[in-house]
Amino acid sequence: MQRLKTRSQFQAVLAGSTVARTAHFALHRVALDDSALGNEPVPAAMTSKQLLFALDDVWLGAMVAKRWAKRAVTRNAIKRQIYSVSADFEAILPFAAHVVRLRAAFDPKQYVSATSDALKKAVRQELQQLFARAPVQSHGLALKDRAS
Repeated sequence: MQRLKTRSQFQAVLAGSTVARTAHFALHRVALDDSALGNEPVPAAMTSKQLLFALDDVWLGAMVAKRWAKRAVTRNAIKRQIYSVSADFEAILPFAAHVVRLRAAFDPKQYVSATSDALKKAVRQELQQLFARAPVQSHGLALKDRAS
């Protein structure tokens, strides 16, 4: 699994579609090439997506805004959970670029500590629901042979 690193990669994925939502998270996905969408790619010129995502692999990024998680320790704990849970689901995710975005705050009255075991458990359970809800095939994306 490759990680998204640049702003342009994140913007490209967020311009794609939202494939799953939970109370606090949204999963965005974009195909890596136009052939996955049923269009004929232009062989002479590389598309911008091919330039952004050089490898044909599962790409993942995590967006946890200060608006929804005020403390850095909380944002980092949530991002660690995102990458950990996504590794469990890597085998069933199609070769595409994905972004998991926090879209609502966890109740600070319920989770008083910035990074408690209860918060980590709640985040992990919700992320597992998010990835379970994500369709394996979306917009013509198909799982590719991953025999190793």
